[in-house]
Amino acid sequence: MAEAAERIRVLLVDDHQVVRRGLRTFLEIQDDIEVVGEASDGDEGVARTEELRPDVVLMDVKMPGMDGIEALRKLRDAGSQAKVLIVTSFTEQRTVVPALRAGAAGYVYKDVDPEALAGAIRSVHAGHVLLQPEVAGALLAPDENNSGPGRGSTLTEREREVLGLIADGRSNREIARALVLSEKTVKTHVSNILMKLDLADRTQAALWAVRHDLTS
Repeated sequence: MAEAAERIRVLLVDDHQVVRRGLRTFLEIQDDIEVVGEASDGDEGVARTEELRPDVVLMDVKMPGMDGIEALRKLRDAGSQAKVLIVTSFTEQRTVVPALRAGAAGYVYKDVDPEALAGAIRSVHAGHVLLQPEVAGALLAPDENNSGPGRGSTLTEREREVLGLIADGRSNREIARALVLSEKTVKTHVSNILMKLDLADRTQAALWAVRHDLTS
């Protein structure tokens, strides 16, 4: 019973039934992952997330009706605690960046190796920011909101260190260990970083850090 309670609860949101079926077939053989439901568009995805309260949502971007990015915004505004992992075949900047700004915890492509996808689910569930290497080009493009590095001058040296580790995909616990700090102190630094840079979450902070070359 204890093992079942510790499984990562996953919701699949994709308008193609064959894709959902393939994902379910693979994920259900993972000992630590449980598929708790499916949805075929953004509206249903939001409703099912609120109903089922999954740990991780695998979300397509291009869907009829409400798309994945709008669904992300709805979940963020509703205060959903679910980690959303975008799984899509679209790689353009106009898709990648808005998804991350809307609150996605990670971004992988539909042709990702199945074992890598399971690893991605575990990673975002653990609090990591997950971006495939191919996404880097889009993230390094000029910021259309003109959020230049000037705001970074208000960060302390310690906050810059924490921000760099966030961009490297480290969880608060891992940052605490790396910098020999308490996890509570790290959380305070993260809150200060988000406030000073006017960002919504650690995914946006990672995006900002990558753009301004603060990764290790």
